[in-house]
Amino acid sequence: MMIQKDPLVIAALASALLGIAFLVATLGSLKKKRVFSSTLHFVTALLMICLFALFGTISIATRGYLALTTETLAAVVEIDPMENQRFIARFHMPEGGEKTFVLAGDQLYVDAHILKWKPVANFLGLHTFYELDRVSGRYTRLEQETSQKRTVYALSREKPLDLFELRHRFAALKFLVDAEYGSATFITADKPLTLRILVSTTGLLIRKETP
Repeated sequence: MMIQKDPLVIAALASALLGIAFLVATLGSLKKKRVFSSTLHFVTALLMICLFALFGTISIATRGYLALTTETLAAVVEIDPMENQRFIARFHMPEGGEKTFVLAGDQLYVDAHILKWKPVANFLGLHTFYELDRVSGRYTRLEQETSQKRTVYALSREKPLDLFELRHRFAALKFLVDAEYGSATFITADKPLTLRILVSTTGLLIRKETP
């Protein structure tokens, strides 16, 4: 089912099969001593193998990222204040699972990675992706921000390849990526709250859930 739903996987498999087919054709042309045909088939096979590597790498690197529509729920957060500028933040993820953090500060701070693709990548089924990256506590007063205890935790999943890192390392991906940026939002966490962390096309935002 995953193969049917992921156009990148389909493109990678198609490129791999074509690469194998052209390699077989190369061997056939060599046996018949057709130099031009064997060269052409071999170059095409290399191209298909390169495309297989590209599509496969992007497919693996986008695991953990979620497709972004006009406005997407990224997490529901329950805030439970404690003493001495501490509070508990319980993250409930839309895909399931819960993460709990004890944070220092007056405010909840969340940031995310957002990536937009160019039309050529949209054709392959890639649209805007996002991934929550970090959560931390934030002090209202700047002097406390620089002198008091800082608490920062990862929200992103560990993965074998990370698309943002690949984009910075390989300039060849530039023709597929339209824009990449970080977005952050914060809100005061001095009383019990239930919050909705949302991602829009302009970035992160927080809405309080009404009772």
